[in-house]
Amino acid sequence: MRIDFLKQYQETVENALKGYINAWSVKSTLRDACEYALLNGGKRFRPILVLLIAKSLPFQFDATQAALAVEFFHTASLIADDLPCMDDEELRRQKPALHKAFGEATAILASYSLIAAGYELLAANGELLKQKGLSQEKADRLIVLAMQNVSVNTGLNGASAGQYFDIYPSHFDLAEIFETIRKKTVTLFEISFVLGWLFGGGNPEKIDQVKNAAKHFGMAFQIADDFIDAQEDALQDRKINTVNLLGKNEAQILLDYHLESFTTTCENLELNHSVLFEMLEQLKAT
Repeated sequence: MRIDFLKQYQETVENALKGYINAWSVKSTLRDACEYALLNGGKRFRPILVLLIAKSLPFQFDATQAALAVEFFHTASLIADDLPCMDDEELRRQKPALHKAFGEATAILASYSLIAAGYELLAANGELLKQKGLSQEKADRLIVLAMQNVSVNTGLNGASAGQYFDIYPSHFDLAEIFETIRKKTVTLFEISFVLGWLFGGGNPEKIDQVKNAAKHFGMAFQIADDFIDAQEDALQDRKINTVNLLGKNEAQILLDYHLESFTTTCENLELNHSVLFEMLEQLKAT
């Protein structure tokens, strides 16, 4: 994989995050908590996907604000996941989790603030497209479609539901585990793909195909990650691990299926940006 090339995208996201944070006029502990959470490391995988997908389209629209929005939504979900009433994590990326550093109340309010700021960024990205010559009607439609997608994928049928099922499982059969994965993991990848497509100038009529690509990519990502975590998850008695559930051979077959399906869907969408496929090769090698 062209690490330097991906590092360039990561630096773009980091610089944009810092620039956005520095523009905040408010000075408060809540603002500091938001900054701490946003700049606490991370690979920026999801916002990079937004930028890569937008870049692969011929229009060369700027989707940076949409990419930041994804990182805001993702960070907000991590803040909530770490709370004592959820996963009760003390550390996040080798640093104190936000509620340990700033207190639970501030952490919850920071999560709310980041979600609100994410929607603000989507609206701002739509306004930027208008300035670049996109008609108001088309730009407004993109904003509405983007906000609808984010709302669905973070709500009762999305990441919130996935976290609920993770905390309160009824029974761990295969169907429930895959549904939990879809809601906890695939949903944020769908947001990344859809925002990159919409704010990159992609045809809104092809959104269902874009969602399908995201589904296969997200499932492949999770299965590849499960290969890495299989031993630790077994020792910790964590049930949601596809490799431990299916066995290595069946899990590899399923991983290959999702990788192949993702590749085919991308080709149909003419999303032939080479780095996307190099990412898939990296997943295969994991």
